[in-house]
Amino acid sequence: MQRRNRTLRQSSAIRELVAETILQPHDFIVPLFVTDGTDVREEISSMPGYYRLSLDTLHAEIKALWHLGIRAVLLFVKVPDHLKDDRCSEALNKDGLMIRAIKTVKDSSPEMCVMTDVALDPFSPHGHDGLVRGQEIINDETVAVLSEMSVLHATYGADIVAPSDMMDGRVGAIRTALEQSHLTKTGILSYSAKYASCFYGPFRDALDSAPGFGDKKSYQMDPRNRREALKEVNDDIAEGADIVMVKPAGAYLDIIRDVKNEVNVPVAAYQVSGEYAMIKAAAANGWLNEEAAVRESLIAIKRAGADLIATYFAKQYLQSL
Repeated sequence: MQRRNRTLRQSSAIRELVAETILQPHDFIVPLFVTDGTDVREEISSMPGYYRLSLDTLHAEIKALWHLGIRAVLLFVKVPDHLKDDRCSEALNKDGLMIRAIKTVKDSSPEMCVMTDVALDPFSPHGHDGLVRGQEIINDETVAVLSEMSVLHATYGADIVAPSDMMDGRVGAIRTALEQSHLTKTGILSYSAKYASCFYGPFRDALDSAPGFGDKKSYQMDPRNRREALKEVNDDIAEGADIVMVKPAGAYLDIIRDVKNEVNVPVAAYQVSGEYAMIKAAAANGWLNEEAAVRESLIAIKRAGADLIATYFAKQYLQSL
């Protein structure tokens, strides 16, 4: 034999030397769910081992994540029903929970990169990502609110705003609003190829943000479409996105690779709540090894081309090393 491929698989040391895909702590973005209250660390029933955090427990969590080498968090807020209205006015409250959460992270670890969710579903009684008129999710009026929301987040310390709504033209409008407000250092991570997926259920439990009528297929992408993802991504880059995201990750590895091959900006992927819950449920039933499944699923996302991975497993994975 002139070539024995097993030679480079003979020992752990050799396999580490030639490994093509490496996961590092700075590859991860940690999504965090924030709620009002004191000393709250409330487990999400459909996401075992993951929690809603009050600001005081968020402070401690940020320090723990920083110690593990995590350098970016993505903030989501759980808004009580009495603060939800058709105009989503709480989204623009300068004393609201999101603003207080941004300040808490920066007080805890000033160098932590704070990313903020920009969408209206947590603030809407309808659970939709945009303003509602009748049974229609209206685009342009929503974009105006998202732009104000982004400026507010940036003003109080967000390093990167992350529009997850999939409204047309929102990246360009947000970029213009940031420039006009002299917030030129604020980045935009756009959920560019966000699919209308069945894997979001536990997330909606976490924020009590399930749609009150219909579904989100009129603005999120059809899972049957591949080329459309590149159109969405290229549009967002042209409008000023600094990072583009594919969501979900595990069932869309082909899209991640397509995007990676197409663009010259960082590519993020979101391993979503349903992906997390499936691994947790299978492991709890003894059907697979949880640590191995977590590692393999994250490697697959990185191998597909993701530069950054938003995942609920980040802390668990790093602690297991």
